[in-house]
Amino acid sequence: MIDVLYFAWVRERIGIPKEKLQTNAVTVMDLVEELRAREERYAVAFSDLSALRVALDQDLSEFDAPLDGVREVAFFPPMTGG
Repeated sequence: MIDVLYFAWVRERIGIPKEKLQTNAVTVMDLVEELRAREERYAVAFSDLSALRVALDQDLSEFDAPLDGVREVAFFPPMTGG
């Protein structure tokens, strides 16, 4: 099982802040494809990956990163400073 967390507008589009998933995904991108295939709301939330960032076990990562041993995946929009 893997914990998947959604923040900001990603959470708003999907409608939940987090969920536990059983997945066969090898990479983050594989997980995104599984999520997109679930329901339209996921397809909408993950339609433009250039507008998303991902963290694995609270470390900023990339969409081609492996999920082996990962317990938590978080999706969020890019952060801005100021």
